[in-house]
Amino acid sequence: MTATVTPAPTRPTAVPDAGRPGAPRSLARHRGRLIGAGAVLALVLGALLLGGGSWPAPLAVDVSGPLGRAGDWIIANRDGHPLFLYFLGHVSNAVVVSVRAVYLLLLALGWAGVTAAAGFVAWRVAGLRLALTSVAAFGVCGLLGMWVPTMQTLALMAVAVAASVLLGGLLGLAAGLSDRMDRILRPVLDTMQVLPAFAYLLPVVLVFGIGVPAAVLATVVYAAPPMARLTALGLRGADAGVMEAAASLGATGRQRLLTARLPLARKELLLGVNQSIMMALGMAVIASVIGAGGLGDRVYQALASVDVGAALGAGVPIVLLAVVLDRVTAAAGERIGTAPAHRSRLGGAVALVATAVVAVAGRLTDRLSWPDAWTVDIAEPVNGAVDWMTAHLYSGVPLVGGTADWAERFTTWVLNPLRDGLQALPWWSVLLTVGVLALLIGTWRTAATAVLAMAAIGVLGVWDPALDTLSQVLAAVAVTLLLGVALGVAAARSTRLGRALRPVLDIFQTMPQFVYLIPVVALFGVGRAPAVAAAVVYALPAVVRITAQGVRAVDPAAMESARSLGATGRQQLFQVQLPLARPALLLAVNQGVVLVLAVVVIGGLVGGGALGYDAVFGLAQGDLATGLVAGAAIVCLGLMLDRVTQPTERRDLAGKGA
Repeated sequence: MTATVTPAPTRPTAVPDAGRPGAPRSLARHRGRLIGAGAVLALVLGALLLGGGSWPAPLAVDVSGPLGRAGDWIIANRDGHPLFLYFLGHVSNAVVVSVRAVYLLLLALGWAGVTAAAGFVAWRVAGLRLALTSVAAFGVCGLLGMWVPTMQTLALMAVAVAASVLLGGLLGLAAGLSDRMDRILRPVLDTMQVLPAFAYLLPVVLVFGIGVPAAVLATVVYAAPPMARLTALGLRGADAGVMEAAASLGATGRQRLLTARLPLARKELLLGVNQSIMMALGMAVIASVIGAGGLGDRVYQALASVDVGAALGAGVPIVLLAVVLDRVTAAAGERIGTAPAHRSRLGGAVALVATAVVAVAGRLTDRLSWPDAWTVDIAEPVNGAVDWMTAHLYSGVPLVGGTADWAERFTTWVLNPLRDGLQALPWWSVLLTVGVLALLIGTWRTAATAVLAMAAIGVLGVWDPALDTLSQVLAAVAVTLLLGVALGVAAARSTRLGRALRPVLDIFQTMPQFVYLIPVVALFGVGRAPAVAAAVVYALPAVVRITAQGVRAVDPAAMESARSLGATGRQQLFQVQLPLARPALLLAVNQGVVLVLAVVVIGGLVGGGALGYDAVFGLAQGDLATGLVAGAAIVCLGLMLDRVTQPTERRDLAGKGA
């Protein structure tokens, strides 16, 4: 659930500039030739001086011993050391008490009270349609027999989101008001935003153990960065004229903040809350691996036993919660500054009284829990459908073959050759390739960061598993871009298709990562191919949206000029729209890579192997060395992929081309 960034409209002067002899394109071509020549020279020298082979053992550092001793020390001193007794222990207790208090409050309201309150909030914020949607969503949660797990997830979410918004808001406030803090926090937030969710679990488990405190704190750390970034963006983007007027009236810095900066940044702040909620929900589900409980635990247990019906029964409420929370917070941001009719004070008072009456009536009639007679068990029919698919679609389908055949062929023809090819490359050639790609698309600084991140993987001693994970990421990204760019271009050029895809993309983009594993396990079984399939489905909506936005944002004057010159639709697409939408396409590649990595790692739960398996094994067995090394390698791999695919403005080219 990554925020989709709208690419900036392409300047109308891009096409004329590109044709001038001294334009930035000539400089970029000259720079590319220099980089290519240097790469060839480095390739020859590497072959002569370094030879081939995997990462050399003398350059690897065995950290299992120190990490094992550190883990043993933490476990031995967790109950007696002052750091745990007087600080971390209080933090853990505060989390437990807060989650339990919210959970008991939800149980005290009863199913009728919670459902009515959800409808009331949605009505006040977004109108009657979303209110009915919210009521129906909570009703379905109860109907599926998941009311208590839903309340557990909501309680954990409420505490985690409140802490994430508070922490992220404070960090964003510091970065928005101080240039120095902005420079310090920017690389930290950049790194945190590309880390897969799994990377956050093991450190908190080591300190807090398995349970709710570790799950909540991992969720807070994971969900705080978008709030911090958007808060800083809103504060820094405050209208200069308004700020100057406030200063001229003698307002102090505190008064300017409270009366001008924060009100002007309200939309960014609410967008930050929206993104924190969505990321917290995704992480709260993943945190079921470390004892978070709730809906995520039901999904995890069902996946462990390959019970697709039970997993779907818990997955549907997760999706419904995500959709409702996303719509309500997004509508709150869009309606800032408006005063719709349904927000009248009298109507609000009546609705609030009605909500209270429903809650009290439910309590007086002792109907706090969802009635068992009103539940529907979908596990049996779903598993029956899965059995039918296994018997009829899994294998042996005439002409096209079954889903298991597709997975096996994809593994044999794509994943295995790609993995074997990467692992057969000399280690230095991989570093050289990473550096050249990062340098072509970014700066020397980004290239150095990418190379050092990749080298750190070798130093940690997990070179081959990391290349295995990288092969899965590359295969998934290729499929994602092939489908996503095609759908995005089609949606941009066809209004009808764009309208038809919008609700589908909305739903897919709000689903937590964990949920995507359910259908692929049902269709493809377990293995690396299902992990890749889940990653493709998860990353596809963002790529489609960004591509469509970029193609739509192409300057109409350029399109009109192409049509007046008699260009066909195909020529307009390939010679005008796609070249001018290049920034958006590069952004789509970057977002696709980051999102794919997040799910490929989680694919370790369904047989994806490589670093994902090591991370899962470390969490399950409490093996700090294996889990933490895998987590650090995942962090380095994510950082490298982000730098290699993230366009960075270069002063030598972009500045002159301006």
